[in-house]
Amino acid sequence: MCGRFALSAKTKSIEKLLPSVKIPEDMKARYNIAPTQDVAVVLNDGNNELTSAKWGLIPFWAKDTSIGNKMINARAETLLEKPSFKNLFKHKRCVILADGFYEWQKQGGKARNVPYLIKMKTGEPFAFAGLWDNWTDKSSGEEIISTVIITTDPNELMMNIHNRMPVILSPDKIDLWLEDGNENLQELESLLKPYPADEMESYQVSFTVNNPSIDDISCIQPANSIF
Repeated sequence: MCGRFALSAKTKSIEKLLPSVKIPEDMKARYNIAPTQDVAVVLNDGNNELTSAKWGLIPFWAKDTSIGNKMINARAETLLEKPSFKNLFKHKRCVILADGFYEWQKQGGKARNVPYLIKMKTGEPFAFAGLWDNWTDKSSGEEIISTVIITTDPNELMMNIHNRMPVILSPDKIDLWLEDGNENLQELESLLKPYPADEMESYQVSFTVNNPSIDDISCIQPANSIF
């Protein structure tokens, strides 16, 4: 699964990843993004801009927003088996920006799981494959756009840490994923695979990241550089 990530990249790096997308100039560095918080996304809605969405999918048919607390990830293998996900897969795809994500490794004898940061060796930002939906509060009329991160099997690097990993799109496949009206499910499914392990790296970080209220650079620093 993917339960926490970071996006501290400079605007120029994000523009390099998404050259045709309008990027806000006042983006704030985030080091410990947690479920139910706002995340930076590009929706396939034709606007071609970086905007925000709540992490935790709230389907349009939901009675209230609480369902979003549980729908932070969607398994790539079963997307087409669930009617709600299949429809979003066809019509409402998005990318969620990050430059690192956290996973907790079970270690024998340890009182608690050990957190790791996984990132690109280049340090550059990347794009998770996601789905989105918009939900309207019938009493207030408030509209909430929310998103879910698609996960897949782990690559060789992640196997040593966890049995799942988020789907990371190759930069040259982002436009294909966001192509409005593309309903070639076989072509889209081919993108939902583990990212090449030789382009990624991981290291242990402090237990600071366990606290979602702490969102500063200490979260991404190697554990042995903090103590």
